[in-house]
Formats: sequence, C-alpha cells, structure tokens
Amino acid sequence: MGRSAEPDTGDLKAGHFRSYLFLLRQNPGFRRFWLAGVISQIGDWFNYIGIFVLLNQLTGSGSAVSWFLIAKFLPTTLLGPVAGVVADRFSRRFILISCDLARAAVVPVYLLVRGADQVWIIYLLAFVQESIWTFASPARQATVPNLCRQEELAVANGLSGASWSIMLALGAGLGGFVSALFGWKTAIIVDALTFLVSAALLSTVTIRQEKKKKVGPLSLGRLLGLEDLVEGIGYVVSHRRVAALLLVKSGWALSGGILVMLTVFGEQVFVQNGQGAGSGVLYSMRGLGAAVGPILAWRLFGEGDQNMRRAIGAAFFISSLAYLSFSRAPVLWIGALCVFFGHVGGSIQWVFSTTLLHRVVPDRFRGGSLPPRWASSPWSSVVRPGSPARGLTGVTIPGPLSRFWPCSFSCPALSGFSISVCWMTDNSYCFW
Repeated sequence: MGRSAEPDTGDLKAGHFRSYLFLLRQNPGFRRFWLAGVISQIGDWFNYIGIFVLLNQLTGSGSAVSWFLIAKFLPTTLLGPVAGVVADRFSRRFILISCDLARAAVVPVYLLVRGADQVWIIYLLAFVQESIWTFASPARQATVPNLCRQEELAVANGLSGASWSIMLALGAGLGGFVSALFGWKTAIIVDALTFLVSAALLSTVTIRQEKKKKVGPLSLGRLLGLEDLVEGIGYVVSHRRVAALLLVKSGWALSGGILVMLTVFGEQVFVQNGQGAGSGVLYSMRGLGAAVGPILAWRLFGEGDQNMRRAIGAAFFISSLAYLSFSRAPVLWIGALCVFFGHVGGSIQWVFSTTLLHRVVPDRFRGGSLPPRWASSPWSSVVRPGSPARGLTGVTIPGPLSRFWPCSFSCPALSGFSISVCWMTDNSYCFW
C-alpha cells in the first residue's frame, strides 16, 4: 500500500497525527519553538517531583506542599498584568531566552537546602522561579500566531497542548523514578540543563511581531506600561466574547488547588512515606488525560468555533464529576483513573479557549489580554493553616488543605456560572 497523502495546507485537521507532522515539517520556526518548550516542560516536572520529595523528607507535612504551591502560584496574580504588557511591548524572543537563562541560574540554588530550618529557601526560590515564568508564559502563548498562519492555529495549539500533556506524563513519571533511584538533587540538575537547551533552540528562531505605535509624549504611565494595561483591559471589556473566554479560563484555574491534593494523596494517603512514585503516577495520569482530551473532543465536536464552545461547556462537567469521584477513591489506581478523566475535561477547556482567543485577539493585545486567566489560580491554593481535619476519603488532611478541601470540587458551579455569563453577554456565543 502506498503512503497516505500529506494534508493540504488548507485542509489541516486538528486532532490528526499526520496534521501535526505536516506542521512540524513545513514550519521550521514553529518546530524549533515547539521543541524548546517540550524540553523545558519535561524539566519542570522533574523539578516539581524533586521538590515534593524534598519537602516530604524535610517536613512530612502537606502544609509544606501547600505553601510551596502558593509560592509558585502567587507571582501570576501579582505580576501577570505587567507581564502581559511586557510581552506586547518588547521582543518576545528576547523575553523567552532571557527567562530560560535566568531559571537555569536560579534552579540549582535548591541544592543548597540542607535541613527543615531552610524550607523558607524553597519557598523563596519557588516564588522567584515562577515570577520569571510569569513573564515567559504570555510571551510564549502570544508567539504562536506570530509563527503560524490562521489555518495552522488549531493544529499548533492542539500539538502544544498534547505535547505539554505528554511531557507532564513523561516528566512526572521519569521524575518520580529518577528521584526514587538517584535522589531529588538529580531531578533538579536535569531541570536546570533543560533550560539551557531550550534557550539555545530559541536563539535560532525568528519571531516577527507587530510593533506598537508610539502615540503622544513619554509619560510615567506609558513608561510603566499602565497605559498599555488600561488599553488592554478596555479591549477585553468591549469584546464580550474575549471576556467570556477569559472568564472560562479563570473558572478552571479556581480548581487549581487540587494539585496540592494530588501530591498529598500520592505521598501520604495512597502510598505511605512516598519517595515520589505515588505523586508521579497521579501527575502522569493528569498528563495522559490532558493529551487525550482535545484530540477526542475535536473528533466528536469538530473544530468550528461554535463546536469548540460547546465542548468547553461539557468539559467542565467531566472534570467536576471526575474529581468528586477522586475524593472517594480507596486506592491509587482508582484515584489515577479519576485524575485521567478530570484532565481530559481540563485540557479541552484550556486548549479550545486558547485557540479561540488566538483566532480573534489582535497581536498588539495578545500578550496583555491572556494573562488574566491566571488571576484566580493562586487564590485556589491560598488557605489559612489550621488543625488537621478528616477528609472525604477518611484520611487526615493537613491544616491548609482541610479548609480548602470542600472548595476543590466547585467545577459544576463554575461551569454553570460561565455558561450563564456567556448567555447573558451574547446569546449567540453560549456554549450550548
């Protein structure tokens, strides 16, 4: 039998493996950009698992994991709007390379932590590392349309989402294996090296972006980026469809505190005194579910705008049911299956809303209008420490987690709220 024909550039189908291959073959700039992201992503998950193991060894407390994730998520709220403005005003290529090199310098400092009295260093480094990523993230997402044609966007975002998911599954699994076999320090070293490789690849990519026109004299507001930020907010307010998509992203981000539970259940509930294997399994299933979700949804719903909106609405309910089931899981393999389906839904929402935003948001606002989706993520994990409480699984859940636990499964309400807002703002844009 002969080889199947390559897809035509006007007939690229998201969710089809041969479309991904065609895009990578025909678009070398995007290929190197994508590969740089893949390499740094796998290092990120080595870092997460390594730090989880370290915190478990030093403290044995779920509270420590919670504070670590707070430190990781907090910069996106504090710096997200400014980072979006920076991504629109300055060279995105320079931003991405600089952020990779900065993280390659910061990550090895984790190796200096020796005892429980130095846990604060971990929190500080996590905050610094995520602050750097906060500037890289909007620049990276805004770059995709600079490297791809309009007809390639769905395939590019599908590929990026699938590869992120696979790297999560691979990185978490390998990170757990490496940490258990060679120690957490090896995982940290691998993470630092991946940033250097990513920066080297990005240095070969040419990114052409629209330059913002300078209007009027220089002012303090323009120097600080406040005028650009206000302009971006005005754009979102005046475009209800963009605002609805950002609201959907924020709705999913509110459930981000579940990541704390994956670590605690993987290291202290399903596996006693774990060394990274339990949380590695759960994070791997998170990645596998996220890889399958968009491909399956594109096959079932199609890639038209209205079809993707309907898939987003359904995805919220899939995630909520899966994580409600996770709260009752008696053993690791059942919990892992629930995590898989939870992130089938989560990835549909994330990839589809990103694709829709890329299709409608002009380049000059693309960096500044996307970051608000992160605004609720940090606060999903910020909870006050308290006394241990009994969770739905019948196990003892550490202080901060005990107060957050009832709120971790709020996706049904968020889904209904998002759908209602979309209906009220623009009936033709409703998900259903």
